[in-house]
Amino acid sequence: MESTFHQFSELFAQLGLASDEASIRSFIGTHAPLPDDVELAEAPFWTPAQATLLRDELLDDADWAEVVDQLNLALRQPA
Repeated sequence: MESTFHQFSELFAQLGLASDEASIRSFIGTHAPLPDDVELAEAPFWTPAQATLLRDELLDDADWAEVVDQLNLALRQPA
C-alpha cells in the first residue's frame, strides 16, 4: 500500500479553512496552546464536520494522519 504525503496547506483546505501560510499561522496563533486534556478533534473551535474529519483520519491511520498529528503538535505549542 502506497502512502500519500499531504502538505499542511492541503489539510487546511480539506478542513474548509484558508490555506495560505499567513492564514495557517494566524489560525495556530489564535487557537494555541490547546490544553493537554483536550483531544484535537474535541477542541471547541472546530465545526462538527471538521471534528469528524480529524477524528476519522486519526482513527483510521489514513493518509492524512501524519499531517493531522503535525497540526495537533503545532496547536500544543505556546503561541
